[in-house]
Amino acid sequence: QVQLVESGGGLVQAGVSLRLSCAASRGTFSVYVFAWFRQASRKQREFVAAITRSGDGTYYGDPVKGRFTISRDNAKGTVYLQMNRLKPEDTAVYFCAAGASVNYSPLGYNYWGQGTQVTVSS
Repeated sequence: QVQLVESGGGLVQAGVSLRLSCAASRGTFSVYVFAWFRQASRKQREFVAAITRSGDGTYYGDPVKGRFTISRDNAKGTVYLQMNRLKPEDTAVYFCAAGASVNYSPLGYNYWGQGTQVTVSS
C-alpha cells in the first residue's frame, strides 16, 4: 500500500554529514512506524534507527548512537536520517522500511525502499 524512495546518499569524506530522506507515497504515512537499515558488503542487514508513528519515540543501533538522528515529518510524508561524523564503517546501502511496530529485525517490516548507497572514505 505504500511505496518508499530513498535519496541523499553519496560518496563523502570521513567526518562529514549527510542527510538521507525517505519519501512515502500511495499510503497513509501516519499509520506506519519507520526504520532505517543498512547492509554492507558480505554482512547482514543491520538495524540503524526507528521512529514511532507520532515521532515521540526513537531507537538506535549501538554503532550509530550519538551520531545519527531519525525524524519524520508527517505533513510532508517523509522520514529523515541525519548522519553526522561519518566513519568508513558506515559505508553501506541504506534502506528505508515501514511496518506496524518498532522492530530491530528487518523481518518486522512489510515495505522497503530500493536503497541508497553511502560510501565514506578515510
